[in-house]
Amino acid sequence: MPDRRRAILEGAARVIARRGVRGLRVSDLAAEAGVSTALIYYHFTDRTGILRHALAFISDRADRYTGAADEVGAAPSTVDPRRLLERILLLEFQDLPEVRENSTAWGELRAHTIFDPELRDELTAVGATWVEEVADLLAAVCPAAPGAAVTDAAERLTALLEGLSSRWLSGLLPVAHARDLMRGAIGVEIGQLGSRAT
Repeated sequence: MPDRRRAILEGAARVIARRGVRGLRVSDLAAEAGVSTALIYYHFTDRTGILRHALAFISDRADRYTGAADEVGAAPSTVDPRRLLERILLLEFQDLPEVRENSTAWGELRAHTIFDPELRDELTAVGATWVEEVADLLAAVCPAAPGAAVTDAAERLTALLEGLSSRWLSGLLPVAHARDLMRGAIGVEIGQLGSRAT
């Protein structure tokens, strides 16, 4: 990705995290990214284009900092699916500026679609991909579990992660406790899937 385009997307994530989607002004984004408004419109056409690309950027960045992308190409016999599942979920609770910004921006984009459906399809697709990734790992841990039960467990884990993340980011929950709760939920879901195996 070219440096200026990346700077714009990083700036968009920062502005969305701090001010929300409604607070995203192209002039403010230009100042944040250190580029002209004309360059932003050149790369992204309009505000909706900025939001769509920012959503994709946030999703890709989460894959990078959780390390999920690192293990996609690994040989199946070398990957412990439970360890990878815990890794991709627990690394969402890192007290790092990039992770805080990403999680906050994701929450703002998700909240925005409640009243304005312009990004709903993209957000739904990103969310479905994430649920599918978690479900694939759960299925690898519990291969005899019914597919519908695996998908339901993945939905619960990703929804719980979003709720715990909101509480952690707002200071209602210490990060270590959020991780412990998530780790416990993973164990419960795997235990339930194991007991439902046919």
